[in-house]
Amino acid sequence: MEKSEAKHIESYLKENQESMILFLKKLVEAESPSTDANSQVNIMNMLKLALEELNYYVLYVPGKKTGGYLFARPLKRLKNNPIQFMLGHCDTVWEMNTIKEMPIVHDNIKITGPGIFDMKAGLTQMIYSLRTIRDLKINCPLTPVIIINSDEEIGSKESTNAIKNISKIANRAFILEPPLGLKGKLKTARKGIGRFTLTIKGKPAHAGLNPDMGVSAIVELSYHIQHLFSLNDFKKGITVNIGMIEGGTSANVIAAESRAVIDVRVHNNKDAEFITKEILNLKPINEDIELLVEGYFGRPPMEKTNRNQKLWKMAKNLGELIGLELEEATAGGGSDGNTTSLFTATLDGLGTIGDGAHARHEFIFIDKLIERTALLTILLTANKNL
Repeated sequence: MEKSEAKHIESYLKENQESMILFLKKLVEAESPSTDANSQVNIMNMLKLALEELNYYVLYVPGKKTGGYLFARPLKRLKNNPIQFMLGHCDTVWEMNTIKEMPIVHDNIKITGPGIFDMKAGLTQMIYSLRTIRDLKINCPLTPVIIINSDEEIGSKESTNAIKNISKIANRAFILEPPLGLKGKLKTARKGIGRFTLTIKGKPAHAGLNPDMGVSAIVELSYHIQHLFSLNDFKKGITVNIGMIEGGTSANVIAAESRAVIDVRVHNNKDAEFITKEILNLKPINEDIELLVEGYFGRPPMEKTNRNQKLWKMAKNLGELIGLELEEATAGGGSDGNTTSLFTATLDGLGTIGDGAHARHEFIFIDKLIERTALLTILLTANKNL
């Protein structure tokens, strides 16, 4: 793409800024917590209509316990043409009616609101990038295929199979999650996330009358907490956090049961396999204890593979066409990019710069909404070869 074409894209988006902001506000107003499937109906309908207006075939796939997901592709497309995958989520961590306490506030610099940064701004970029391509009649060498899911914030359990299936046949994947930090660094790697539950069963007894007859599940748990903590290796990026513990029924009863929930994060699959083996192979210290460990890595690491790095370098070079000096970063949190990266070149963090993901001050910068939509449009129209 020539620099003049890139600037034309940017100019078009600036002319349509008010329309973009209005659409974004409507998405934010359509509150859509992950845990409330019924809340997803409104925003799914809005996004479905927006995509259909762009001459896309849109299929809504309902979920069993979640709001399901949208699948979309152009109605008119070249047969056997390679595809590129755009992926975003419409669910948020915020409960219904949060907008009453966190109203949309719009000034000349930024817009605040629940879910605006993570990631309804990214969904707005998706729609307006496709609109720009249509209105400016720009050629798209790879056919855009889209999934918008409603369960990303709770692990994407119902949408992951669909994401895998598209990733396996896609040449590249663009993830519309927020970028990292106020510099808007693109995410070229993410830690994998594991969740494990350790349940310990002992033997209850009266703490005063016959303590020797009891076997404390809490004491047993304390030994394993120390061992689990020793698995941390900050130099390698391995973190093992015992984030929740519970146990016992009363201070005067030897605890019959205890439980711990463990969060694990790693940079690569080798470390994920090592930690998984360590945790699943935990054995009782006291022979009278029954110990049960459950869990797995729900989000595998998004590693800095050669294909991911090629896609990043392409983005960095194309960003220069509109004056961007893009930087890359590794994120400690996971996304659906962790899944797509297993099968295809993936670039994450292409959303709008702002701050406050999952926080009360959540916001995006208005000028960055235009900037990052222009970048996404340029990427979508890039050549087939990385």
